[in-house]
Amino acid sequence: MISAQNHRLPLSGNRWLIFATTILFAGACSPKLQPVAPAPKPVEKSVVKVPEAKPPVKLEPKVSLISLILPFDLDYLKTGYSAAAQTKANIAVDYYQGFKLALDSLTAFGYNYKLQVYDSKDLPSQAHALAYNPQIRASDLIVGPVFPEDLKAFTDVLTSARKPILSPLASASPATFKNQNLVTAIPPLESHVAAAADYITSAIKPKRIFILKSGYSEENEYIVPFKKAIDSLGKKRIKVNQLTVIHGQLKVLEPQLLLTEQNIFVIPATNQAFLMVTLRTLDSLAKKYPITVFGHPGWKDFTFLKAELLQRLKTHITSSENIDYKAPETLNFIYKYRNSYHVEPTAFAIKGFDEGLYFGKLLAMYDDLKNMNQNEFTGLHNIFRFEKKPGLGWVNTHVNVFKYSNFALKQVK
Repeated sequence: MISAQNHRLPLSGNRWLIFATTILFAGACSPKLQPVAPAPKPVEKSVVKVPEAKPPVKLEPKVSLISLILPFDLDYLKTGYSAAAQTKANIAVDYYQGFKLALDSLTAFGYNYKLQVYDSKDLPSQAHALAYNPQIRASDLIVGPVFPEDLKAFTDVLTSARKPILSPLASASPATFKNQNLVTAIPPLESHVAAAADYITSAIKPKRIFILKSGYSEENEYIVPFKKAIDSLGKKRIKVNQLTVIHGQLKVLEPQLLLTEQNIFVIPATNQAFLMVTLRTLDSLAKKYPITVFGHPGWKDFTFLKAELLQRLKTHITSSENIDYKAPETLNFIYKYRNSYHVEPTAFAIKGFDEGLYFGKLLAMYDDLKNMNQNEFTGLHNIFRFEKKPGLGWVNTHVNVFKYSNFALKQVK
């Protein structure tokens, strides 16, 4: 566990990282236990000698030990935070505060937890060293490290079957780590691909799909499983055509386009220049042919993609995050978070709360997390629907499908 002196931090906005860090390392290493009723006072012996009965055994309350490994980067307390380090530290504090609020909520039901907090410093070497820490190894649940390189260094040490290691925020493929203990909470790209393929085959039922490539090899991470899923779901009745597009030239495809049915274009690219040119060409074709586009999940965060254009192309995007800020449950969380920390919760705080609530309750109810596939959970940001993948651990497979409508993303699945 980590202790730190109370130094001022150069922060922006109302993040209050110094306050949160002080509270974090002052209290997080101590047991978070519900008060236990005192043992009954012994009864005075009777004057009549009878065989003494053994006193009833008082069971100790179950205490779930959880270790959080987050990138606080406390070495910067003395030198001052860089912008990049500050961003990562803010993510760590936001996630921690959401996670802790969830455990605090669960203790009201009589559940008991001990929460240990460690600084990964966003260094693979530090993550590797923490994997040998006996206090971490004894945990019922390890949460983190957060970033893929750190998580890889950590999980490379803990390969034998043991307690679960939660990847809390990264959507990196579990194949990157190949660790049977891993729990991937944020659906990886494979889950997005499966959701897109399922929606296309079940809701649209096209005869043909066009995949437009920019030529970058990383696009195969989307294309290969997508084609496999389409062949399986469509029983090989849907023809898939691939084309590497240069300077937006799509004339070669025009003879194959349909006038009365939707022409499905799947574009796994994320390159800005490629997307701007290619989407403009599709926009021109859409004046004559019915066109529906399915984009990479990263498109949701691209400000250079304009909603007007995406709406004209009937663009669909998959996403594992769908926070309804008007829902009563979300409003209740925001109210409690503000009262506890005097700041507004970020999406990282919401994810920390969801994961703390889900895994904290499972730990309290069961001796292990081997039955996650039987415990679906609807959180504030997503649904947890875990499947066990041989050699890769547990993977959350739930992904939403959105379509641009009225210049905003509307959920269609």
